[in-house]
Amino acid sequence: MLEHGGKLRQAAEQYGVALNDWLDLSTGINPCGWPVPTIPEAVWRRLPEDNDGLEDAAHAYYQTDILLAVSGSQAAIQALPLLRPRGRVHVLTPTYAEHAYAWQQCGHPVTLIATEEIDNSANTSDVLVLVNPNNPTGHRWSKRQLLDWHAKLQARDGWLIVDEAFMDATPADSLAPHCPLPGLIVLRSLGKFFGLAGARVGFVLAAANVLSDLQNKLGPWTVTGPSRWLATQALADYAWQQHARNNLAYAQQQLEGLLKDAGLTPTGGTALYQWVITHNARQYHHALAQQGILTRLFEHPPSLRFGLPGTPQQWERLRSALRDIPVGYSELKTY
Repeated sequence: MLEHGGKLRQAAEQYGVALNDWLDLSTGINPCGWPVPTIPEAVWRRLPEDNDGLEDAAHAYYQTDILLAVSGSQAAIQALPLLRPRGRVHVLTPTYAEHAYAWQQCGHPVTLIATEEIDNSANTSDVLVLVNPNNPTGHRWSKRQLLDWHAKLQARDGWLIVDEAFMDATPADSLAPHCPLPGLIVLRSLGKFFGLAGARVGFVLAAANVLSDLQNKLGPWTVTGPSRWLATQALADYAWQQHARNNLAYAQQQLEGLLKDAGLTPTGGTALYQWVITHNARQYHHALAQQGILTRLFEHPPSLRFGLPGTPQQWERLRSALRDIPVGYSELKTY
């Protein structure tokens, strides 16, 4: 299993801080997510049904006529490699590690590439996988550039897979309205922007034949009835979505400033997190964890991802914790 953020129980045991006393900034999930209402009791008593309004709400939200609901985009990440014969797969690095891992597990030769190698990869690979905006770097590519790479791949019956897990805060940059196009696969999720990670709801936007093959692999009832009900309401709540985008834009600026003031100028980021490259990443990670603040640590390059605090008290807690970290890292206890 690959490392991910959000392992609070593990951190609580490791650092001796009670579970309820943690400030979890490790996941990039909106701490002020869509307000979950009471789920009607009848929803729990029935099997999930396709004609319950979820797809209609998703079509309107993503501005596309065809998609497939899945149990979080992770389900699609694991299943998509099963739909192609063994071929050359290029995945950007650093990025969400599950992409490369899934293709490798299915026997595809995977090459990790840097940003400057993408153009050449579009001319030589069978599958090119990008996360836009990228996680954790925050780098993003224009729609024109992505569609150019897609055209090169599609000419050889290749795929361009674009994971847009962090795109909801800036929907105008999404490739979703261009779907379906042969050879273009866009992944979306309600986990980050909507803050509904536990509901496990995602969508695959692709050509009909890809969605049909994927559905056959995943089988029926991939999304639970209560999760479908929640997602339908959240996708249709346009007033909340616009309010959240405005708030996240302000919070992004606030987090950038807080980190700069602490001597940790962000290298990149999105509306939901900031990414900081520093050779002292591990020391900062441990020093903050000793104070009950969990960040996401990356080894290559040594860096930290900071998610957003959710309340004024949490913002002040992060600011104070960074201010209290000693300058002499040799004195910090490591684990």
